[in-house]
Amino acid sequence: MRRPQRLRTPANRLRMLVAVARPPVFLLLAVYTALGTAGAGRPEDHLLLGRALVPVAAFLMFSVAVNDLADERIDRVNLPGDPRRPLVGAGALRAEMTAVAVVCAAVATAGGFLLGPWPGLVVTAGLLLSAGYSLRPVRLSDRGAVAALVLPGCYVAVPYLLGWLAAAPAPHGRGLLLPAGLYVGFVGRILLKDFRDVRGDALFGKRTFLVRHGRVWTCRFSAAGWTVGCALVLAGAPSPTPALVAVWGVHLVAVLWVLRRLAAQAHPRREELLITAAAILGRGMLLVLLAHESMLPLGWSPLVCAAVPAALLALTLGQVRVMLRHGPLVRLSLPLPEAAAEGGSRPTGVRPAAATAAGTYGPPPPEEATARGR
Repeated sequence: MRRPQRLRTPANRLRMLVAVARPPVFLLLAVYTALGTAGAGRPEDHLLLGRALVPVAAFLMFSVAVNDLADERIDRVNLPGDPRRPLVGAGALRAEMTAVAVVCAAVATAGGFLLGPWPGLVVTAGLLLSAGYSLRPVRLSDRGAVAALVLPGCYVAVPYLLGWLAAAPAPHGRGLLLPAGLYVGFVGRILLKDFRDVRGDALFGKRTFLVRHGRVWTCRFSAAGWTVGCALVLAGAPSPTPALVAVWGVHLVAVLWVLRRLAAQAHPRREELLITAAAILGRGMLLVLLAHESMLPLGWSPLVCAAVPAALLALTLGQVRVMLRHGPLVRLSLPLPEAAAEGGSRPTGVRPAAATAAGTYGPPPPEEATARGR
């Protein structure tokens, strides 16, 4: 197997860093951080939010780099040539990704302790948890339901607590219901991630919840996570208004409809669109909650406080409709180096991305059937 071409130009290295930063995921973590600062009573302190986002961004890039390094073989099966995976799609070298992980770990730790001792400890614990999720000998990502319970600790608890602890003492009592609801809801969301990776996970013995229990039970547990998480968030939200409850209820009904369709769907393309629609609905719920927490301290009129969630709901449902009818319209991409474009870095027996998607639920080749133990 030929080594991929090094990313020599500064522009290509910058694009690699953007891919590692995963802009959509960073925006999600930024919302959790903003919810933390808003829950602590400082929604208007943009400087504090900006300072908190520095370690959050570095923590995310560390987590992505470590996971990409650990899952390189699996990604070559699930996502061959995907520009969002620099190791398999953009010719990055393992040394470059290792350097990104080391530097980002240092930046995240320093940024956390600059906010205070408790934020620093939260970031440090998150880095250790993220490393244990991906790296051996711990490698929690191979442990089915445990992985789905651990990952929200990285992507929900770390940014939320970082935002809160940067502004106020730790939440307690009823204040814990909201972060607990965000955590449980994210468990329901993260179970859907395994649909995209099921082929490589099964091939390399990664026993995810989906591989162990199948699509129907995965969708059922996901629905339970969404429902319980929604109830906990509404119970813990500060001064929940009828508009907040109604809008979140509509979002939840839409999510359950999507999951019902997903449980009965076997076409990879439709499956991908349904999972993306569920992600859009999840982001919409978070934006409504953030708007609610931000408007309350500002003393906005009840009419405006009801109109804003309704407008966000309409926007979210419109995006879901477009996604289900037309698919994604724009995608961030990186130029493939010549070696990757020629297919030189593809290992023997790995088919192109289109063939991978088409064959996800079809009969596997004999060597794959043997690897799966079927």
